[in-house]
Amino acid sequence: MIPRRSVLALAAGAVALPAAPSFAQDDPRLTERSIGKADAPVVVQEFFSLTCGHCAAFSRDTFPKVKQDLIDTGRVRLVYRDFPLDQLALAVAALARSVPADRYSAFVQTLFATQDRWAFNRNADVKGELWKLSAVAGMDRETFEKAIVDAPLQRAILEQRAEAQRQYNVSSTPTFVFGSRVVPGAIGFDRFAALVAETR
Repeated sequence: MIPRRSVLALAAGAVALPAAPSFAQDDPRLTERSIGKADAPVVVQEFFSLTCGHCAAFSRDTFPKVKQDLIDTGRVRLVYRDFPLDQLALAVAALARSVPADRYSAFVQTLFATQDRWAFNRNADVKGELWKLSAVAGMDRETFEKAIVDAPLQRAILEQRAEAQRQYNVSSTPTFVFGSRVVPGAIGFDRFAALVAETR
């Protein structure tokens, strides 16, 4: 059986990257989304896809303790990096970047927690489910309707994904970058904390 993330990666091959940089790169929605103190001694980048079950597992099983023990204590700043693996993940990444920046992290965690409702339920009203979540996050309907089909923003997200492939050789999600060390997989807390301790 082919792992789901491999299937999604194959599906992503159908998404065409633009030949030239998108003007949306100046869009404030593309500015860094992170959680933790700006001057934290260790910066960890997380490359994720919102339709990735492994990413959801990390969000559910590991992230709460990472936040409590490493982020909230000022040791780590976690930087979110979009790496959508299919068209739905791309649209939802654009949607997430359209919520107020101070609500982004919580919204991403909510999307992962409710993934079965909108990503994997074949009978779901996907757009309706996403609208419910977006409304709770403080988004109005007009913003939602525009964000979910925002082609320039989606192209810019794909450009950032392509840069991650070039710079870090990211090929699956989640992938974490501790300093210059690239670590793929939904790692547990102990492994995460050990890698933080080894990062200078």
